[in-house]
Amino acid sequence: SLQGFNTYVQDGIVLQVSSNPQLSVTLAVGVVSEQVTVTANTTMVETHSTGIGQVVDNQRVVELPLNGRQATELIFLAGLATSAPAGDLNTNKNFPTVTISVAGGQANGMTYIMDGGTHNDPFNNLNLPTAFPDAMQEFKVETSSLPARYGHHAASAVNIITKSGTNDFKGSAFEFNRDYHFNARNAFAATRDSLRRNTFGGVLGGPLVKNKAFIFGGYQGQIEKTNPPTSISYIPTRAMLNGDFTAIASPACNGGTQRNLTGGFVNNQIDPARLSPIARNFAAYLPVDQADQCGRVQYGIPQNNTEHRALTKLDYMLNNQHSLFTRYLYAVYDNPATYDGKNVLTLSRTGQNNQAHSIVVGHNFVLSSFVNALRVTYNKTLNDRPLPEFFTATDLGSKVYSPLPGYMGINVTGNGFAVGNGGTNPGYFDSDSWQLADDVDFLKGDHQISFGGNWIHTKIMTLNNRPTNGAFTFNGQSTGLSLADFMMGTLSGGFLQGNPVYDYDDHDYIGAYVQDDWRVSPNVTVNAGVRWEPFIPLRNTYSWASNFDQARFNAGIRSTVYPQAPAGLMFPGDEGYPGRGTTESKMAQFAPRLGAIWTPGGDGNTSIRAGWGVFF
Repeated sequence: SLQGFNTYVQDGIVLQVSSNPQLSVTLAVGVVSEQVTVTANTTMVETHSTGIGQVVDNQRVVELPLNGRQATELIFLAGLATSAPAGDLNTNKNFPTVTISVAGGQANGMTYIMDGGTHNDPFNNLNLPTAFPDAMQEFKVETSSLPARYGHHAASAVNIITKSGTNDFKGSAFEFNRDYHFNARNAFAATRDSLRRNTFGGVLGGPLVKNKAFIFGGYQGQIEKTNPPTSISYIPTRAMLNGDFTAIASPACNGGTQRNLTGGFVNNQIDPARLSPIARNFAAYLPVDQADQCGRVQYGIPQNNTEHRALTKLDYMLNNQHSLFTRYLYAVYDNPATYDGKNVLTLSRTGQNNQAHSIVVGHNFVLSSFVNALRVTYNKTLNDRPLPEFFTATDLGSKVYSPLPGYMGINVTGNGFAVGNGGTNPGYFDSDSWQLADDVDFLKGDHQISFGGNWIHTKIMTLNNRPTNGAFTFNGQSTGLSLADFMMGTLSGGFLQGNPVYDYDDHDYIGAYVQDDWRVSPNVTVNAGVRWEPFIPLRNTYSWASNFDQARFNAGIRSTVYPQAPAGLMFPGDEGYPGRGTTESKMAQFAPRLGAIWTPGGDGNTSIRAGWGVFF
């Protein structure tokens, strides 16, 4: 309003996460009593930022069908997003999530922000578990030439907002049930699937004090069961336990080809006295009586799992300028490994128990054309890889040292079996991260100035016991049949054993930026900014890190800290080693951003944008 002009009123304006609608207001000459009222949703064409993005609002989050009700699946709707190979990113070491490539970027090159706080899992740089659909207000996926306030990862930014309570108590309850009894068989599958998934929960929000304090909370649980897929292995039969390998060497068990034991054995018979007592002890935990004459046995490994997510959020309005909020999210995923003490083959995988805690505290200060947003974040993950105890090689009678109770690794190649190999070992993969972030925006004439900083401190604590109790391999090199090598205890593929692998690391991320969005004319905006994003290497907490230098190796120089280490290896404390880090820092890393936006006609219905930027 202005003296001598009509009052102008426009409602129906929807402000979405990380969007910048522009309102062009024209005041006509008139008298004070006259008023122009416009009731319409303002255009959401981006006229401020050069980034490419799309908001996924609450209606789509809640109503679109989601496999497992994972809201991150909706990132694929935002465009430029495709499924990416999980590789070693999404394993039994972390909370299961989706791997996505946006605009050709790496799956672990996405910045996840929830309620203004960092929400990346520091172990694999994928996302931590997010709010479930009914507790999520909206989110936006942005990529390309983003403004200088975005950094940390180069591919894209996913900005998530959770729901808050209002002046009215509102809530809902839900249950989704998927049962294979109601499913048709896939045309390309031999049998119908056996999935049974029950997802249930609810949300409730309302005022603690009208117009002052609000609360919102919600819970989602999921129980998933399925008949285990059929696994096939080949194990010693009763005949093999007595030294008779006639059947397994016959054409019936070898695709029509007769095989014979090498090494001087007659008629595919081995003197029982030459069989390993350790192998016999191992066979006591195999379903020998269920195997056919070739040693073929079928069994199932259950994959039943449960998941629970709970969220609560408090909002408090101190006054018209100051507001506070805090949000807490807890998620737990449990996929246990089972062992009945009879068939050790069922321990071809570990269990998985993942927990995540995430808390954000925020303060917003708004004064006329000045906005300050402060966020303090703490995230904690507890990723346990439990393995039910069975036995060690020492328990079976071997003289191999077994520092941990209840497991070993064995691989009988070809037509054989495997237990406890690769990642099938007990361990944990935990992390803590703290964040302090502050963003300031203010208007001065035709300029919107933005600046801020972001500090994230991360600790990773892991224990991987892959070779700790020893891994035995039998490949048939001695007798021509891997099961025969196993029964004789003749290691033909090698033996591997090593120390437990501890990684206790810490890391600091720092980012700071400044940007000016200059409205050159009513329909042209130019923005320019720069982000300082130094590379600070990972540091090993207990100085277990090492660094290999080719020149030192060529010169035969050995470590003074660990003189028995191979030449070329340096450790913290050696001359020339880069402190506690794994490599040298790069402090002078600056990421400039430039862009221009043109809105033909100035009506806000069309925008043409161009941008350029450097991202680390």
